[in-house]
Amino acid sequence: MNISELQKARYTYQPKLPAVLQKDVKNITVSLGDPTEAVADKEEVKSLFSHTYGQPIARFVEGSNEGASKKINVGVILSGGQAPGGHNVIAGLYDGIKKGNKESKLYGFKGGPAGIIEGNYVEFDDAFIDAYRNTGGFDIIGSGRTKLETEEQFKKSLAVCKKLDVSAVIVIGGDDSNTNAALLGEWFKAQGEAIQVIGCPKTIDGDLKNELIETSFGFDTATKTYSELIGNIEKDANSAKKYWHFIKLMGRSASHIALECALQTQPNFCIISEEVEEKKMTLNQVVDDLVKIIMKRAEKGDNFGVGLIPEGLIEFIPEMGALIGELNDLLAHEEEYYATLKTFEDQQEFINKKLSKDASYVYSSLPRDIQMQLIMDRDPHGNVQVSRIETEKLLMEMVGVRLDELKAKGEYKGSFSTQAHFFGYEGRCAFPSNFDSDYCYTLGFSAFLLITAGLTGYISNVADLDCPANDWKAGGCPLTMMMNMEQRHGAMKPVIKKALVELEGKPFKAFAEQRDVWAVDTCFTFPGAIQYYGPDEVCNMPAKTLTLEKGGCCGGKAKKGCCCC
Repeated sequence: MNISELQKARYTYQPKLPAVLQKDVKNITVSLGDPTEAVADKEEVKSLFSHTYGQPIARFVEGSNEGASKKINVGVILSGGQAPGGHNVIAGLYDGIKKGNKESKLYGFKGGPAGIIEGNYVEFDDAFIDAYRNTGGFDIIGSGRTKLETEEQFKKSLAVCKKLDVSAVIVIGGDDSNTNAALLGEWFKAQGEAIQVIGCPKTIDGDLKNELIETSFGFDTATKTYSELIGNIEKDANSAKKYWHFIKLMGRSASHIALECALQTQPNFCIISEEVEEKKMTLNQVVDDLVKIIMKRAEKGDNFGVGLIPEGLIEFIPEMGALIGELNDLLAHEEEYYATLKTFEDQQEFINKKLSKDASYVYSSLPRDIQMQLIMDRDPHGNVQVSRIETEKLLMEMVGVRLDELKAKGEYKGSFSTQAHFFGYEGRCAFPSNFDSDYCYTLGFSAFLLITAGLTGYISNVADLDCPANDWKAGGCPLTMMMNMEQRHGAMKPVIKKALVELEGKPFKAFAEQRDVWAVDTCFTFPGAIQYYGPDEVCNMPAKTLTLEKGGCCGGKAKKGCCCC
């Protein structure tokens, strides 16, 4: 197999571990805290997870661990969309298992959760794992979006685990995947089975986090990759001085990616979906704000610029969110009949008859292409596939129409030429940054130690991620403490609560303090490519939002090279 020089170099990189995990695994034990409760809907969640609810937070400390040397077989699943660092989670898990007992085995279930249901697996060995260390992608075993939630699926998974003598299953995924992990772990417990289930927090969107999960893996690499691309476009825009670039970024349920990229690149505008929702802004108001920025720059002779748009913006605009909510419910309940409608005209007529008056008005007022995108095939959760909605083009079109109207009145004398971009897949499988390489390896290693502690229904976690890796604190927290009840497919179901951008949080405030200046002046910054070698402030610095949330990478004391000063 032909490989690049960088790939060869990354194979030899040894991820850094927290100090406590550097000890012999037989000398690492777990310290348990107080019982926990769900973040919301406590009684409903408790009733659904009666065997795993309320477990304590776990932290690894120095101490005797007799279970570490026990021979075990473990299965691992990559679930959902790719995120940089997934291979290192598996490598960390594998190394931990082998340090405990060289006879222990790690099986990879291929193609996502379907692998454990269908018994499609591979056994890892040293050569297999070594070919994927510190590399991007999920190609080591592939991923999938099959949901583990039915009795039949659980029974088939149990049969496969018994066949392989698997005593623990590791699910590497996002909020929905880890919710499924919690359901599987609860089901095993209810059946009297000793098979443990441990999750690992994955999503580039950054919305799987809370007081204990400081960030999901892949976010650091993806945002640095997107920021490099945005910086390149900013340099081009400032060189050509003739285009407005509207850049849509991944992040359906939250604007963490857009916010992080804005802090790294200082664009002329960055829409934060959570702010739009908080202020109850209409689509026209969003357009008006963009028009004002473009006109102010035109007055200075700057008929160019760069703006960032979160993928999920359209759902946060009140009238659009209400419309999408109605569409999701309507198409979930009328799925069978709707499938018989073969033309867009028939679908359009049916939808307008079934929607409320207000929602029908909003739907009818949208461009035909957007109408079609809103009723395309649903995602695996039964919702609108927001990534297919070309929000950037919708805004470009509406802004262009408004500027033409103003030009006709003599109120706007600039020019408005546009370019549209969507950065999504470019960041999902990038070579992981040093931060993600270290973080993911630690998550996998920690997952092994949670197994040795006899825990189930937990998610591997690491604290103090703004510090050097040696000072990180590893452990696990119960999946049920992150849950609430939400409507899915027309019914209330337990799910891990997504973390949105906090408008009172330090990252958003840091952005809000500067955006008016960035809007009018050209303040672009150019992060460049991810660096793997060099000074810490170049190759080992975590995301700006993380350092700001934790109080800044210099503890609030400005110093040269600090990312937050």
